[in-house]
Amino acid sequence: QVQLVESGGGLVQAGGSLRLSCVASGRTFSRYIMGWFRQAPGKEREFVAALSWNDISTYYADSVKGRFTISRDYAKNTLYLQMNSLKPEDTAIYYCAATPRVVITTTPKEYDYWGQGTQVTVSS
Repeated sequence: QVQLVESGGGLVQAGGSLRLSCVASGRTFSRYIMGWFRQAPGKEREFVAALSWNDISTYYADSVKGRFTISRDYAKNTLYLQMNSLKPEDTAIYYCAATPRVVITTTPKEYDYWGQGTQVTVSS
């Protein structure tokens, strides 16, 4: 069992930056693929970024590639999402998630553990 708690969301102007954090507890999170997803009002939850269990591989949605960076600090049991050059269309609730699968997946249903989400609002 893994417990995940996100923080770091807020209101920012277009072009600004935010860093989201996700603190993990429970079973060692070094063995999990970690991902970030987001859900805007009236839309389905969508993949944003993922990091392999050994941190060798990362994968990003095309819409955030070059602007967002996913990373992990094992000493702090924390997953991060650095978001730069934010756009109004990035506005959503952002969730971190974990899966014990071996290969990175972008499908929400294949992640077993989820945080409660943190709101990101980008004003134009």
